[in-house]
Formats: sequence, structure tokens, C-alpha cells
Amino acid sequence: MVWMLAKVSPLDEVTTKVIFGQPPFVFTSHMFMITLATILLLVVMPLALRRKGMVLGGFGNAIEAICLYLREEVVRPFLHDKTDKYIGYLWTMFYFILTINLLPMVPLTRIVWMVTGGKENHFGGAATANIYVTGTMALAAFFLFHIAGIKENGIVHYIKSFSPKVPWPMMPFMFFMEVVSSFVRPFSLAIRLFANMTAGHLVLAVILGMAAASASSIVWYAVTPASVLGVVALSLLEVFVAFLQAYIFTFLSALFIGMAVHPH
Repeated sequence: MVWMLAKVSPLDEVTTKVIFGQPPFVFTSHMFMITLATILLLVVMPLALRRKGMVLGGFGNAIEAICLYLREEVVRPFLHDKTDKYIGYLWTMFYFILTINLLPMVPLTRIVWMVTGGKENHFGGAATANIYVTGTMALAAFFLFHIAGIKENGIVHYIKSFSPKVPWPMMPFMFFMEVVSSFVRPFSLAIRLFANMTAGHLVLAVILGMAAASASSIVWYAVTPASVLGVVALSLLEVFVAFLQAYIFTFLSALFIGMAVHPH
């Protein structure tokens, strides 16, 4: 049991591992998952959305329903007439985040291990459990917020929007707080996604580790069934969280773009 606990670490599910290359030029497990997610979206989306009749069916119908809901119920209340101008970015972010959230649920490392005859590999992992990945997406959103605000209002009026109508002695303080707030928004996007996905995978790994560690003892008969049921329940919860976090990132991005485009 001690050997099993020393061999298996819950952090294996969330830490990035080098597949090939030498620092600083390396290709890591999280890079692989991002690349795989991108290829899947580029291949699956066009195939699913090919219209053979007047109405899409099956998987394509589900994708279209989600897109319609995001556009009309999530984005339009914030962006109004500018919705169609920015909806492409928001759709892309939703499905990209959702895909890289769900991919770690597939045991790619074990599948490759069986196919290659037991060779160690690192083709797997939770890319959104990497703060650099979520931080990069949040940074892209940060630039979009300000570029959209400047483009729609002009740089002078956009800067003025950082100074709400308050008594003049409070003006410098309010301007400072608005500037700080604009930097806190992408930080909150990155941390929220990173923390939730990291916590979910760590909990699943710990519960599975409990079953593995008790495999050679009489405790196995009590721990393993409870662990398996717990992992199944938490896996279903993890799928829900994957959708929820993609939705929250999209919702907040639409909100922040709306605040920039329509400062009032």
C-alpha cells in the first residue's frame, strides 16, 4: 500500500509534462490537449453543422440550440445591436473551453499505454488546470474588451468612461478604481476557471487513489465500492462543471464587452 501511494500522485492529473523537446522549446501534455481540442473543433463542427435539409438533426441540432441560446439569452442583453459583431468570438471561446474541459475525462494516457504495449506516455491532462492556459485566454479577452470599447466609442470617450459622474474631489479615486477594476476582470476569469477545474480533477484522483491504495488489504471490500460510486457521481458533476465554467467564462466576457461598448 505504501508503494502504491508513493507511485500514484493526484497531481499527475493537473501537472504539465514534457512530451518531447528540451527547455525552453518543449511540447507539453497541455499543449497536446489544446492542439487536439482545436483539431476536433475544426473537424467535428463543420461535419455536425452540414445542413442536409431545412433543419439540422442530432448533434448538429444540439450545437445550433446552444449557439442560439448564447446569442439571444446571454449576449444580446449586454451587447444589443452589437451582438452579431462579437458573437463569433464568444461562441468560439465557449466551445473551445468546453472541449478542453471535457477532454481530460477521456483516459488518453491509458489508451495510448495499451496501444503502445505499456510504454509510458504523457498524452493527457487537464489543460484548464494550468494557470498559463487560462491566463492566456483571459489576456486575449482583456485586449478584446478595451479594443472593442475604443473602436465603438473612440479613445477619448472610452477613457472618459473610466470617470463616472461624481463630485470632482472623488474623480481621481474613482478613475483609479475603474482602471484597477479593468485589470481585475481578466484575473478573475483566469483564476475561476483554473481553480474549479484543478479542484475537480484532484478530488477524482484522490478518491481513485484511496481504492488503489487499499487493493491489497481487507479494507478494499469497504473502500472500493464507495470509491467507485463516488468517482461516478463526481465524474457526472465534473461534466456539469465543464459546461458551467465554459458558460460562466462566456457570460462574463459578454458582460465585460458590453460594459466597454456601452459604458452607460
